[in-house]
Amino acid sequence: MPAPSPIDQVAERVERLLQQHEQFKRSNAQLAQQVMALTHERDSLKSRLQAARARVDALLDRLPANQPPPDDAP
Repeated sequence: MPAPSPIDQVAERVERLLQQHEQFKRSNAQLAQQVMALTHERDSLKSRLQAARARVDALLDRLPANQPPPDDAP
């Protein structure tokens, strides 16, 4: 079988590069979706954390101020 011509070799290389390019585009789209999902999840968690902190701060504000212990000790 004769060796492929240089043009055939270049054509095969171009085909492989095009296939890789398509694969990279798909991977990039999937990664972009993951970034969006993780960004949304992070924002949601930050919001929940902020709400929890506000609740804790409100509870702390309701606690009585530190008072010295009573002098009932024998």
